[in-house]
Amino acid sequence: MTNDRPLLGILLMLGFCLVAPLSDSFAKQLGGNVSIGQLLAVRFSVQAVILVALIWATGRGLSMTARVLRLTALRTVLHILGSGAMFLSLRYLPLADAIAIAFVMPFIMLLLGRTILKENVGPHRLAACAVGFVGTLLVIQPNFLDVGPPALLPLAVAVVFAFFMLVTRQIAKDSDPVTLQAVSGLIASAILIPLVLLGTGHDLPELDIRPVTPGDLGLLAAVGILGTVAHLLMTWSLRYAPSATLAPMQYLEIPFATLIGWVVFSDLPNGLAAAGIAITVAAGLYIIYCERLTAKAPARPAAAPPAA
Repeated sequence: MTNDRPLLGILLMLGFCLVAPLSDSFAKQLGGNVSIGQLLAVRFSVQAVILVALIWATGRGLSMTARVLRLTALRTVLHILGSGAMFLSLRYLPLADAIAIAFVMPFIMLLLGRTILKENVGPHRLAACAVGFVGTLLVIQPNFLDVGPPALLPLAVAVVFAFFMLVTRQIAKDSDPVTLQAVSGLIASAILIPLVLLGTGHDLPELDIRPVTPGDLGLLAAVGILGTVAHLLMTWSLRYAPSATLAPMQYLEIPFATLIGWVVFSDLPNGLAAAGIAITVAAGLYIIYCERLTAKAPARPAAAPPAA
């Protein structure tokens, strides 16, 4: 079996937690030198090139059923919107703060699962959601005072990626992960490249093609390559270790982002934001703990008491 190597899965997830914020740091270094459309077009085009080459080298195929292809297209649009909102937020917010605010996503997913998928979510996990939202507000508050409404952009990222994950759940068992990411890269490129070409010269600054320096070109390539590698690391980690083992480790992305932000941009969260990050992480880990207890609980023939 492939999922009997938890140490390898943990190492791959550690790689994701380091590579993902590193990719975001390169996007932040670009600032406003390139448009968001230009950045996204390169990001997904690089993904398409790398993964189509990987598929060719490994003998995989790109075929999908009509249902999976439709959901993949929807997932791709959500991926574009979420990534665009994150890249835009990084122009205004410290790296660690932007990522920490976006980590409200697990709480939103829990609520969406309860309302849309009718999943059983008990009062303990709902309370943890409320605490997590409070922690997120503590991170937002000082940033909102500094930059105004752009401080809310990571919240938009969280909402979009919560729906992204719900769609992914619907097709995860019906598609090869590498094929899914390759097709997603091709669809995104087919959307973004014409959009940027049409937007250039039409007073649409975030869909404009701007001249880039060799340094900017290197940063653009790094965002595309590292973003693709991060997704592959996460996908492969789930092949070797169960999600229950890996889920708590995803919160290591926040301290890694804090370290990268400090080294590259000399940014550190202030006291209020640091407290909010700690509360958000604690609430998220508690929800994961409750999920584990629920998964381990034996099935009962009669109505069971409310879940934790």
